[in-house]
Amino acid sequence: MEKEYLHRFYKKSHEEKIKALKNAAAISEEDYAALKDETLKLAPNVANQMIENYILNYEFPFGLAMNFVIDGNERLIPMVTEEPSVVAAASNSGKIVGLSGGFQTEMKERLMIAQIALKNVPNVESATKNIQKNEAKIIELANAAHPSILNYGGGARRVEVRFIPADKEFDTPEFLVVHLVVDTGEAMGANIVNTMAEAIAPFIVELTDGSSLMNILSNYATESIATAKCGIHPKYLATKTMDGEAVRDRIIEATQFALADPYRAVTHNKGIMNGIDAVLLATGNDWRAVEAGVHAYAAKSGQYRSLSRWTKDEDGNLVGELKLPISVGSVGGTLSIHPSAQFAYRLLGQPNANELSRILVAVGLAQNLSAVRALVTEGIQKGHMSLQARSLAIRVGATGENVERVAQLLQESEHMNSETAKNILDEISK
Repeated sequence: MEKEYLHRFYKKSHEEKIKALKNAAAISEEDYAALKDETLKLAPNVANQMIENYILNYEFPFGLAMNFVIDGNERLIPMVTEEPSVVAAASNSGKIVGLSGGFQTEMKERLMIAQIALKNVPNVESATKNIQKNEAKIIELANAAHPSILNYGGGARRVEVRFIPADKEFDTPEFLVVHLVVDTGEAMGANIVNTMAEAIAPFIVELTDGSSLMNILSNYATESIATAKCGIHPKYLATKTMDGEAVRDRIIEATQFALADPYRAVTHNKGIMNGIDAVLLATGNDWRAVEAGVHAYAAKSGQYRSLSRWTKDEDGNLVGELKLPISVGSVGGTLSIHPSAQFAYRLLGQPNANELSRILVAVGLAQNLSAVRALVTEGIQKGHMSLQARSLAIRVGATGENVERVAQLLQESEHMNSETAKNILDEISK
């Protein structure tokens, strides 16, 4: 990728951006033509097969976060979002982290969990021993239910047993839960693990003398933990009014606040997911499943806390770390039929599921850095104002160069609202 063509990308017109991507060798000639002709869209006949009672496609903007260096590789990050400043914030943090060496990521394994939930088990201890003794048989039955996964190096890996005691406060009975841990290869794996769970359930019931309640995957992907880390020299954190060391220390203190207070932690973590969800949407992955698992992980200590940690090392650098359970796929699902999702994958360089998981957690850490840095320096609103002003300008009918002119004057006005925007547009249109 020839980065010089992407310099000041955000300042270019829509047509110039597309041409710059081609000149930088970030996209192919075919994708360049498709972007120019606006053919990377979901066809109605395909959309009609995806959901029930389909009537139209509801579109969100598709943008690119720039400046990311992840494990030594330069990446353009596709993001689908309607929220102002998400793409710009990610790009800004990507640049700051890139100046200090970029993000380092890790994902040791990527496994999914199927749950076989049992009730009315007469002897939990005996049932547990029977399951453990027959682990090899259970794995054999699971793999026989979906043998094609073995061709790709996947398959059931192990069996675990969890006993959940009765809880008087919530009036819940005892449950015995069997976890089948499965390597789903490049697929997200929901259909695979659900098929396996249903296949082994009768044998599990036979081993335990219990009754089956349900057999289903868990989106709490604790066997698929992705980690991103970065170290940032304080000089790259400085603002016009605050030196880098002061910004560093305030970022650390802000994270301590989010670790201690769940009211702050929810908004802190929402900021992390602003970036991750945008990439999940762009790549056609199930953002709802990842969101659910991530927020459960935030409460693993018994209290909902910050997902990220910001500290400083002995050299005074700001050090960030983010660990998340990530369950995504690089094949199948929406990706197999949605042209924009396929384009997003090509932009990313066709990552496998492990690589995509690591890209996602790096984006989340970048988004968190940008949000917290803004909060502890100039405040969160300043970064939103220009995009909000543009939205208002468009809403009152500004087009072309007038959008920027109205937006600029709006930000200088006492009141930034539709009435003021309309008056400004009327004045400059005279």
